[in-house]
Amino acid sequence: MTGTARRIRHPVADLLRAPHGPRDRQLLLGEAVTVYEDRDGWSFVQAERDGYVGYVLAEVLGPAEAATHRVAAPATHVYSRADIKSRDRMTLSLGSRLTGRAETGGFLETGDGFVPMVHVAPVTELAGDPVAVAELFLGTPYLWGGNSRSGIDCSGLVQAALLACGLPCPGDSDQQQEALGRALPGASPARRGDLLFWAGHVALVSGPGELIHANAFHMAVCREPIAQAIARIARQGGGPVIAHKRP
Repeated sequence: MTGTARRIRHPVADLLRAPHGPRDRQLLLGEAVTVYEDRDGWSFVQAERDGYVGYVLAEVLGPAEAATHRVAAPATHVYSRADIKSRDRMTLSLGSRLTGRAETGGFLETGDGFVPMVHVAPVTELAGDPVAVAELFLGTPYLWGGNSRSGIDCSGLVQAALLACGLPCPGDSDQQQEALGRALPGASPARRGDLLFWAGHVALVSGPGELIHANAFHMAVCREPIAQAIARIARQGGGPVIAHKRP
């Protein structure tokens, strides 16, 4: 089936399972999608970043544009002029994609306004450490299906971290378990960047004996000792670690 190339033109757009249905994921400003159907104010789309499909409000879509830059800071503002005292138009999250027209007075001029250059990077300039990217989200509120600095879930955090480093990553934890890295034996020592999977949950190993994850117990992205997380999740009925993988 042939679709139409479009891009997200709102800061964050919910990707729903059905019109008015539950949120499965979120898409960020500038992300590319293919539209396969428009009906009653809704568009059925497929996200370029991971192939995820769902429904978005048609109003969040704009013409396709090639991105030149990405937001590399946890969040940033889009200003009406190249001036920090000018009116801010919207707030963007890490991973948002921008089409730059010019660099003016320390700002990237885009069709939506002016973004501080210190908060962006060329799309060709990738991050080098997924854990360091994940740490930019520390303290972000937990949100089921969330993919932004305003709210994110476990698989959204892992995806944001890997995509920023140019590493392909599906959107859901079960897909991530299947697609990412190589499986390690159960007794393997964990090292920075490893992924630990539970049924319906994923975390990144951030250092010796420690992980980082978005979770509904703390309702935030946080660091937690690995042994403590394993014991707590088991007590809460989440079961044991079912996979240890190394991207």
